[in-house]
Amino acid sequence: MPFIKLTKVERKRIVVMITCVICAIATWLYIALDQKYPYIVKTQILYKDEPQKKAFKPLQPDVVDLKVEGTGWQLLFSRLHIRPQSVTVSLAKLNTHNYILFSEQLTQVNRQLETSQKIISIKPDTLYFDFSKRTSKRVPLKLLSKLSFAKQYGIANEVKLTPSYVNISGPQDELAKISSWYTDTLKLNDLQKTSTSKISIQKNSSNNINIYPSSVSVRIPVDEFTEKTVEVPLKVINNNDFYNLKLYPKKVAVTFMVSLSSYAEVDEDFIEAVVDVNEWKELNHHQLTVKISRFPAYCRFIKVVPNKVNFIIEK
Repeated sequence: MPFIKLTKVERKRIVVMITCVICAIATWLYIALDQKYPYIVKTQILYKDEPQKKAFKPLQPDVVDLKVEGTGWQLLFSRLHIRPQSVTVSLAKLNTHNYILFSEQLTQVNRQLETSQKIISIKPDTLYFDFSKRTSKRVPLKLLSKLSFAKQYGIANEVKLTPSYVNISGPQDELAKISSWYTDTLKLNDLQKTSTSKISIQKNSSNNINIYPSSVSVRIPVDEFTEKTVEVPLKVINNNDFYNLKLYPKKVAVTFMVSLSSYAEVDEDFIEAVVDVNEWKELNHHQLTVKISRFPAYCRFIKVVPNKVNFIIEK
């Protein structure tokens, strides 16, 4: 294959020509993207000015199609869902109507966008709502958490939420389905001491339910844990025929982890160990399995020795 040799002047002309082509394409692209174009963006609706004496339920999804006029650059980036992310709509007219017209609020909605963007129309233009009796109730608050502790440390007592309840208000039929509410997830790592934090309440997935307060205080008692062993007397359960049952041994050793602050307090009175007569009567076992039926909530069980005991039934 012959190799074409170019002179220095010819090579320079080719470089100049390629540079001109690239500059022309870049200039054309810049001019094209700087012009105005209409494009469609899916956008979430947020509500404000909710009617105070009515509970409402939207009869359509909370996502609408905005026909937006913007530059080619905005059209390009709209594919990445950069703007607009949401629009806020006033519900003030629901005090007298059961619908909202977007076309009546285009001016206010346009103020929420970039100055170079303009909403031409919204689909659907009319939002319809269903109304029901508004009521309120108080429900317990539950903490969602992802906690990790330094070695030998853990939760030493009950986690305290202040307040421990939230007030929710909304449609009566919706509130009847709610028995508790959750916080946002509290994430703490390598805990070595008691921690107090403020965390937000989970936002409602429906616009027609209000929650108060919006945040709570969380106290997580943390302490160092150590191992402890106590002897616990065995109790017999399901001895409905009143057998004269002799256990060997009569006590078992329960080993567990307990916080240093509760070490002296937690003893055998906090623990209950049982054996079940039905294990012999119905299953014909020659030994009875030891089961822990009561145990302190903030201690960590390790083992019970022995975990099976011998027995004699005297007739």
